[in-house]
Amino acid sequence: MSRARDVVEVIARTLAARPEEVRVSQIEHRGKTIIELFMAPGELGRVIGRQGRTATAIRTLASTAAEIDGAKVSVEFVDD
Repeated sequence: MSRARDVVEVIARTLAARPEEVRVSQIEHRGKTIIELFMAPGELGRVIGRQGRTATAIRTLASTAAEIDGAKVSVEFVDD
Protein backbone atom coordinates (compact mmCIF):
# COMPACT_ATOMS: atom_id res chain seq x y z
CA MET A 1 0.00 0.00 0.00
CA SER A 2 0.97 3.64 -0.10
CA ARG A 3 2.80 5.72 2.46
CA ALA A 4 -0.22 7.99 2.80
CA ARG A 5 -2.45 5.03 3.73
CA ASP A 6 0.11 3.89 6.30
CA VAL A 7 0.26 7.38 7.84
CA VAL A 8 -3.53 7.57 8.16
CA GLU A 9 -3.71 4.09 9.68
CA VAL A 10 -0.98 4.70 12.27
CA ILE A 11 -2.48 8.00 13.41
CA ALA A 12 -6.02 6.58 13.58
CA ARG A 13 -4.92 3.53 15.57
CA THR A 14 -3.03 5.79 17.97
CA LEU A 15 -6.06 8.00 18.59
CA ALA A 16 -8.62 5.18 18.80
CA ALA A 17 -9.81 3.67 22.06
CA ARG A 18 -10.32 0.40 20.16
CA PRO A 19 -7.48 0.32 17.60
CA GLU A 20 -8.33 -3.20 16.46
CA GLU A 21 -11.54 -1.84 14.90
CA VAL A 22 -9.81 0.74 12.70
CA ARG A 23 -10.02 -0.05 8.98
CA VAL A 24 -8.39 1.87 6.17
CA SER A 25 -9.11 1.27 2.50
CA GLN A 26 -7.51 2.79 -0.57
CA ILE A 27 -9.28 3.39 -3.89
CA GLU A 28 -7.95 4.82 -7.14
CA HIS A 29 -10.43 7.18 -8.85
CA ARG A 30 -9.68 9.41 -11.86
CA GLY A 31 -5.97 9.54 -11.19
CA LYS A 32 -6.41 10.37 -7.52
CA THR A 33 -6.07 8.11 -4.51
CA ILE A 34 -8.95 8.14 -2.03
CA ILE A 35 -8.22 6.83 1.45
CA GLU A 36 -11.28 5.89 3.47
CA LEU A 37 -11.00 5.66 7.24
CA PHE A 38 -13.50 3.55 9.17
CA MET A 39 -13.63 3.72 12.97
CA ALA A 40 -15.64 1.91 15.64
CA PRO A 41 -19.09 3.40 16.29
CA GLY A 42 -18.81 6.58 18.35
CA GLU A 43 -15.07 7.05 17.79
CA LEU A 44 -15.08 9.10 14.63
CA GLY A 45 -15.17 12.30 16.69
CA ARG A 46 -11.83 11.43 18.24
CA VAL A 47 -10.20 11.48 14.82
CA ILE A 48 -12.04 14.54 13.54
CA GLY A 49 -11.20 16.60 16.63
CA ARG A 50 -12.44 19.99 17.72
CA GLN A 51 -13.57 22.04 14.74
CA GLY A 52 -11.97 19.44 12.48
CA ARG A 53 -8.41 20.36 13.39
CA THR A 54 -7.21 16.78 13.81
CA ALA A 55 -8.88 15.75 10.54
CA THR A 56 -7.16 18.64 8.76
CA ALA A 57 -3.81 17.60 10.22
CA ILE A 58 -4.34 13.98 9.10
CA ARG A 59 -5.22 15.15 5.58
CA THR A 60 -2.12 17.36 5.47
CA LEU A 61 0.19 14.56 6.60
CA ALA A 62 -1.38 12.12 4.11
CA SER A 63 -0.97 14.64 1.27
CA THR A 64 2.66 15.20 2.20
CA ALA A 65 3.34 11.45 2.29
CA ALA A 66 1.60 11.03 -1.08
CA GLU A 67 3.74 13.75 -2.65
CA ILE A 68 6.82 11.65 -1.89
CA ASP A 69 5.27 8.91 -4.06
CA GLY A 70 4.25 11.47 -6.70
CA ALA A 71 0.52 11.02 -6.09
CA LYS A 72 -2.51 13.08 -5.10
CA VAL A 73 -4.55 11.86 -2.17
CA SER A 74 -7.85 12.61 -0.48
CA VAL A 75 -8.84 11.31 2.98
CA GLU A 76 -12.49 10.56 3.75
CA PHE A 77 -13.79 9.78 7.21
CA VAL A 78 -16.61 7.24 6.97
CA ASP A 79 -19.11 6.71 9.78
CA ASP A 80 -20.19 3.05 10.04
